[in-house]
Amino acid sequence: MANDGLNWTIPCMRAGYAGRGIAYVAVAGFSLYALWRGRQAEGPGEVFDALGRSFWGDAVLMLIALGMTAYFVWRVVCAVYDLEDYGTDIKGLIARGGQITTGTIHLGLGAVAAIAAFTVDEKGDGGGSIEKIASQVIAMPMGWVILGAAGIVTVIAGGYYLKKAITRDYQKTLRSCEITRNWNLVLEAGIAAQGFVVLMIGAFLARAAYSANAGDAGGMGDVFDMLATQVYGQLMVTACCLGLLAFAVFCFVNSGYRIIPKLNHGDMDTLRSWAKDKAKEATA
Repeated sequence: MANDGLNWTIPCMRAGYAGRGIAYVAVAGFSLYALWRGRQAEGPGEVFDALGRSFWGDAVLMLIALGMTAYFVWRVVCAVYDLEDYGTDIKGLIARGGQITTGTIHLGLGAVAAIAAFTVDEKGDGGGSIEKIASQVIAMPMGWVILGAAGIVTVIAGGYYLKKAITRDYQKTLRSCEITRNWNLVLEAGIAAQGFVVLMIGAFLARAAYSANAGDAGGMGDVFDMLATQVYGQLMVTACCLGLLAFAVFCFVNSGYRIIPKLNHGDMDTLRSWAKDKAKEATA
């Protein structure tokens, strides 16, 4: 059933996904360029610092910050009013709680971008914001429990992304059109890459809680560093960056073609319905 009073969230959602896409293009693009130049891939902190010292970098950072703020607002309103029709059973409540969690995480990412835009620091801080936050949390009473819970929730979020890639659940909220149909495999790869990165960040947080050592926490840059130490590490880091670039495509596609079930989209054909029809034709 349409809820016309919340139609203002549609442009908010589109701006949010666009800002999210710009952020991932920046991180994946800078990291791939660094790898091509023989350096290490970098996380959001380092990339945003570099953007802040580049021509037009502040403008890009502000677009990211505004987009992440819009995404946060969209995810919270979406969860409170259940705009994506998850329901009120345990599974639905977990999904809606995950929406608020991901919105909050991206609001933090937007804050990092805004700080980088307004702070002149030629050295940068190395992108250690997650370690700093983990240190502050551990210092709190029962802080290791809070940090451990955050790690578990983040691991679950990563697993949810991987599940979406495997089951292609994301197709239910995308309009069927030439772009979504032709880029379907790219979207799938992007969600899988994002799921892997989020899962590893959650594992780092859980490890920090277990050891009571904030230095064991880590973000995207630490995931790149971990992959680089493996056999064929540079290839694995490159593949991860390409996957995150594909996730940026997923964000941009959602910005233009995402369907919100409880808002007035009418009877749009979804990518899922198109895929089912194609499967039936193949087996007929």
